[in-house]
Order: sequence, then structure tokens, then C-alpha cells
Amino acid sequence: MTNSHAILARLSVIGAMAVLLSGCASSSGLVEKEISRTSASYAQLIDGLHTIPAVDISGIDSAMPRQRVDYPTGEPAGTIVVDTAARHLYLVEGGGKAMRYGIGVGKEGLAFAGTATIKRKAEWPHWSPTKNMMDREPARYRHLASGMAGGLGNPLGPRALYLYQGDRDTLFRIHGTIEPETIGGAVSSGCIRLINQDIVDLYSRVKIGSRVVVIQGSRTRAPDA
Repeated sequence: MTNSHAILARLSVIGAMAVLLSGCASSSGLVEKEISRTSASYAQLIDGLHTIPAVDISGIDSAMPRQRVDYPTGEPAGTIVVDTAARHLYLVEGGGKAMRYGIGVGKEGLAFAGTATIKRKAEWPHWSPTKNMMDREPARYRHLASGMAGGLGNPLGPRALYLYQGDRDTLFRIHGTIEPETIGGAVSSGCIRLINQDIVDLYSRVKIGSRVVVIQGSRTRAPDA
């Protein structure tokens, strides 16, 4: 083989290796971008005077982080469907799609089923324990009877949606949490809790007057599908 042929052969091998390495780098880059995109949803969030800490979702069930899913239903776009058994909340988008959020469900969250309307929204809401909570765990809640101002230590988190039937407050809330590790499970108190970054996202998408459907029990399919 002549020197020129040998050089050409070596260049071909180097070129092939470069293509392969380029493919690996490209693939790795795409994966990293995808991971980054997923994690970015739960990055630190500056919200007015408060800074919501980043949430490590690696220890949370992969079905719980916010994601758009297929969800055929007869409910109109803008409806919230809370499926307590599946530990999911759906914001219906129409066209067979919905934004799905993982939730934690407290005892108060199991005390309501049916339909309601969001008549109030609050940023960094004030919180007071319910009478049932104080009766059930007086040592934990009695001293908080006068309530707690909004802030990072507030059990309602950065946002709350208040459900009414007519003019009656159902006392059912959709809110954030200071315990993101409880998402996907049952908790001792509270209504329907979302990761703080998720309740901020949901709050921005939901309007006063939005319809809410709360499903209790084992039913997990979309309502009126």
C-alpha cells in the first residue's frame, strides 16, 4: 500500500470514529437537555418577596411530576378533575389532552366528592387549622388557632384555590405543601396538596369560576369519557 493510500485509509477511520463520537455526544446532549427540562420545572423559583426552594424529584414516583397526558373526557377545557385514588389532578385542555399533576391527599381531602366552583384564589394565603384538626391533634394545632401568615413555613404553600358550592365554602382547598415527599401518598391533614412549583403553575392556568370535579374511591378513568 502506498503512503497516500495509507494516509487515506487512516483519514477514513478517523472520520468514521468522529461520526460515531459525534453521534454519542449528540445523543448524550439530548438526554441531558431532556433531564434538564424535567428538572427545570422544579428549580428554585423567585416569587415576589419569597424564594421557593428547588425540589429534588428523583425520589418521587415518576408518575407524579407535572406532565401533559392523553385524557379523553366530556368535561370542557378549563375543568379541574381531582382523582384522589389515583393521586392525580387533571386540568382539562380539550382535544383529548390534560395537564396532570401529582397530589398528596389529606383527611380533609377525602371529605368531599362531587362538583364545585373555584370562587377564590390566593397567593401566599393565610392558614388556620380546622376545628377537626384541632380536635384530632390538639397539641399540634391548638396554638395555631389564630392562624398563620403566608410564607415558606405555611402549610398551604405559595398558592391556594378555594372551592365553593353556590355561596357555601366547602372548606376544600387545592394548595401547595411544605412536604413535597408526601406527593403521591396519603397524609394526616390538609386537602389536596401539590408540589409548590406545580400549584404555582396550576394557579396561573385556572380562572375564578372554573369547574372542579372531585372523584373519590377507586374510579380512575376520565369522567364522562
